[in-house]
Amino acid sequence: MPVFMVERHFAEQLEVAPETAEEINRINDEAGVRWLSSFLSSDKRKTFCLYEADNVDAIRAAAVRAGIPADAIMELSGTIAPDGTFAVM
Repeated sequence: MPVFMVERHFAEQLEVAPETAEEINRINDEAGVRWLSSFLSSDKRKTFCLYEADNVDAIRAAAVRAGIPADAIMELSGTIAPDGTFAVM
């Protein structure tokens, strides 16, 4: 399944309560999207999230339903390790 990076900008500092994460995961499940992990900027106003989904439209639809931004979405092709090796995602 394709892997995507989603960049999100929040106007205020982000705090994700467990019940909020559960609701986001429920919405994602219904849209066929799997949240893998998120990285939070030090000012807590920007996240970079990894998702598995069939396509960008599924991620965008889930974000709209959850009421969270999806400012940029890009499909990832793989990872590069410090030794220069490439691994397909």
